[in-house]
Amino acid sequence: MKQAIIIGAGQGGTALFHLLMNMEHIQVVAVYDIDPHAPGIQAARKQNIQTGQFWQTHDFEHINFVFEATGEPEVLMELRKSLAPKTMIVPSQLARLFYSLMEEKDQLIQQLNEQMLIQDTILNSTYDGMIAINEKEQILIFNEAAERISGINAKKAIGKSIIELLPTSGLPRLLKTKQVELHQRQEFENGTSVITTRVPMFEKGRFIGALAVFKDITEIEEMSNQVLNLKSIQTMLEAIIHSSNDAISVVDEKGNGLMINPAYTKLTGLEPEEVIGHPATADISEGESMHLQVLETGQAVRGVPLKVGPNMKDVIVNVAPIIVDGKKSGSVGVIHDVSELTFLHSQLEKAKKRIRTLEAKYSFDEIVGESDEMRVAKEQAKLAASTPATILLRGESGTGKELFAHAIHNGSPRSNHSFVRVNCAALSEQLLESELFGYEEGAFSGAKRGGKRGLFEEANNGSIFLDEIGELSSAMQAKLLRVLQEQEIIRVGGTKPIMINVRVIAATNVNLEKAIAEKEFREDLYYRLNKFPIYIPPLRERTIDLGLLSIHLLSKLNKDYGRYVQSISEEAINYLRSYHWPGNVRELENVLARTMIYMEPSTQRVEQFHLPSLNHIIEKGSAVPINSDVELQQEKPLQQIIDDYERNVLKKALARYEGSRTKTARALGISVRSLYYKMEKHQIE
Repeated sequence: MKQAIIIGAGQGGTALFHLLMNMEHIQVVAVYDIDPHAPGIQAARKQNIQTGQFWQTHDFEHINFVFEATGEPEVLMELRKSLAPKTMIVPSQLARLFYSLMEEKDQLIQQLNEQMLIQDTILNSTYDGMIAINEKEQILIFNEAAERISGINAKKAIGKSIIELLPTSGLPRLLKTKQVELHQRQEFENGTSVITTRVPMFEKGRFIGALAVFKDITEIEEMSNQVLNLKSIQTMLEAIIHSSNDAISVVDEKGNGLMINPAYTKLTGLEPEEVIGHPATADISEGESMHLQVLETGQAVRGVPLKVGPNMKDVIVNVAPIIVDGKKSGSVGVIHDVSELTFLHSQLEKAKKRIRTLEAKYSFDEIVGESDEMRVAKEQAKLAASTPATILLRGESGTGKELFAHAIHNGSPRSNHSFVRVNCAALSEQLLESELFGYEEGAFSGAKRGGKRGLFEEANNGSIFLDEIGELSSAMQAKLLRVLQEQEIIRVGGTKPIMINVRVIAATNVNLEKAIAEKEFREDLYYRLNKFPIYIPPLRERTIDLGLLSIHLLSKLNKDYGRYVQSISEEAINYLRSYHWPGNVRELENVLARTMIYMEPSTQRVEQFHLPSLNHIIEKGSAVPINSDVELQQEKPLQQIIDDYERNVLKKALARYEGSRTKTARALGISVRSLYYKMEKHQIE
């Protein structure tokens, strides 16, 4: 190591001192200056280096360099006279030049290190494995993803022969063929199977090696690229990006497009000149640019749905920031076409919806109630579930007849088979017949090729729930009677009977006995259906269950509205019990839902003051009073008093809305069908 002395510890000498201290082959042994407080003197003392005012006292026997940094010609002349020829004297002008050259060298080294760091950042930020070799089959690049996928240490791989490290690699073949190989299957020694794309690498037309980009069954998760104006790195980066089948776009720190690959143009329909140099929003048809969001927050985003390009392609984008030396230098986005996935998802949802119609969702444990009336209904239903008998569920609208039907099926030996639900009042007679019994090809205009199975066939070996059975037409009643008697159906347009094994669960809120008397319902069908009748009591007959029901419904509504209501006060329960609940459990759920909506989000207990007024049914701008002028006469039975009360309210509501059933039902908070039922019950025209 060469020894050096600095004479002159001013600003220039101090800078020279720091520069020499960082050099490996030169050792500063002393610093001299006539000013004992010069900054260079102080810096040398901190490094425990000899200092002084008079350089003449120093022994120059083993000194190789003397840096004259005073700028005084007299000092330089005296040094030349005093020192032996073997000691090199560096004048201040030469020292400054030396300092400038060394500083420039450090800057170039720093730039080179930054470039290497950028290259490493780019290569290691992608989820794809990358291996590059030179013409001698030596590995030049082996990124972290390649290490993770192959199980081979990346640092040890650099410089090794590709054949020695990965015998199954096809890269040596490209050194001969110089031909691109797309989507090649390859298996590593650790058992990992990959799909790889191999491309030859050229720089200014000169063949420099080959690159393999590969991935396992996972898609690209992130890919961060730093784009610089250094041509060698840019050539490598473009080779990497253009080899990907995923659409990729890169923007700079200002959000302007820097680079796209051919897959991006194919997906979006946008050419490079329409994107490069333009804002990151140029390709967005619907949604916000994730590039701009990532540049603002510095955080990667994944799985964001957007529409891009003139054709408004549905895509999912993953965008990650490019960070160099802690600074955001841009962002890279990987874009996946999900239009086909969207179609498949819609098909899946249709299939799931179809499946849901063929399964029962509820059990007896989900039927809430401890009243005697409800216990009797549940015990009857459990007994009915164990028999093959046809079941008729009777009760007002909103009492839970469908819930019982689900529970009966799930509690029966047929629970592992289909449960099909049919609302007889929701379909026209012609449509209902084809839905129930199916149809043959050509049975009517628009009939599906090959025909279609009916719901009775779908429910074979299971159960079919016929809701609102009292709404069936006479013709459909006759056809249903035949199914119950013969256990067979005939498709619309067909002649061949099809045997079925289906248990029928029917439900109605209509007075079937009255309908039979009025010749609106077949008596023989009634006896077939009424083998095991179960009466489900209305809520007014089991107000003791209001507490349990309210807690159950609040728990369900918590999930719907994102609340955390845990209980309801006894005063609120007593208030609910004072109401006669014409809409039954469905109306109770409606009241609790409205209550929850207007409660503070942090409230966990329903108090009486939270509940809406139950003394009148409110419609915006008007009200239909329930507290009408019905005279309570003690000698009348309670049920008659309630019926008179209800009849009076219905008449006044109909009068207020000029006979409009829809407006009246909405004002009373009940369905139009329920209104018709009550009008029929009370003989209101």
